[in-house]
Amino acid sequence: MKSIISLMAAAALGVASFVAPALAADKGTVGIAMPTKSSARWIDDGNNIVKQLQAAGYSTDLQYGDDDIPNQLSQIENMVTKGAKVLVIAAIDGTTLSDVLQKAHDAGIKVIAYDRLIRDSGNVDYYATFDNFQVGVLQAGTIVDGLGLKDGKGPFNIELFGGSPDDNNAFFFYDGAMSVLQPYIDSGKLVVKSGQMGMDKVGTLRWDPATAQARMDNLLSAYYTDAHVDAVLSPYDGLSIGIISSLKGVGYGSGNLKLPIVSGQDSEIPSIKSIIAGEQYSSIFKDTRDLAKVTVGMVNALMTGGTPEVNDTKTYDNGVKVVPSYLLKPVVVTKDNYSKVLIDSGYYKADQLK
Repeated sequence: MKSIISLMAAAALGVASFVAPALAADKGTVGIAMPTKSSARWIDDGNNIVKQLQAAGYSTDLQYGDDDIPNQLSQIENMVTKGAKVLVIAAIDGTTLSDVLQKAHDAGIKVIAYDRLIRDSGNVDYYATFDNFQVGVLQAGTIVDGLGLKDGKGPFNIELFGGSPDDNNAFFFYDGAMSVLQPYIDSGKLVVKSGQMGMDKVGTLRWDPATAQARMDNLLSAYYTDAHVDAVLSPYDGLSIGIISSLKGVGYGSGNLKLPIVSGQDSEIPSIKSIIAGEQYSSIFKDTRDLAKVTVGMVNALMTGGTPEVNDTKTYDNGVKVVPSYLLKPVVVTKDNYSKVLIDSGYYKADQLK
């Protein structure tokens, strides 16, 4: 019996020594730097990219920066040192990577900015993202629809929230939304009682829900003791949940005190549940599976000497160069269509939203 076991062990070792070189001979390593695990969407992004890259024969080095800029810088430096062939980076702060990207360039490493534009560097080769200006347009459009502004209704009170000022996308979201809302503000159909407008006043550092909730608390106590908030422009679901918590804390959503129209983005599960419950009004769905697919296509083209597919060569000027980009289309999600958009597409299972 011992002889049989010994023979089997030897055979297994033989197989292992045969298989190992085949596994090692992959197409190279792709470094993937994600900003945080505090948002479900970034976890999904990381998982989707890794899954698709590995299926295409690449090794992956996925790191999360925990919203700590020096931590992400160190992670990317390690990827460069360890010989990654391509870097896919969703930056925490898109203005802080110039030095490490110069090192990457000097080492012949290509760089793809993932959903967040990396600024102030000529060493960003491509950008994969959604049409971020259109995201803002769609968010504001849901507010217009929810209030009935096109039917001449109003005036209504609105407060504005922006994303993190160190995220270039936040400005596109805000500018897109204001391209829709500003005419109604100018005509008096929308009134910003706090007077707080512009990203310097409404930005929310690191997209932090607690910061948004605290600011909403302050707005309500300072400007709405005798007035009703009818709408809140929120650029991200996490902020929306914080804002709604603040509103519910002073009685909105109970009795005759209706919750405002509150927008959002990323279609995270807590917000979709909130939409189903009639609290948050809308979210913007950005299918991370599609974004991962585009990104993997870019990686494959770069690794095989091809040219990645792009559909925008004018919009995304990072301060040094216009970065060739591929823009995907965002989709509005409301109580009326969430099932079709999110469940029928296989993005979520129905049980996840109960």
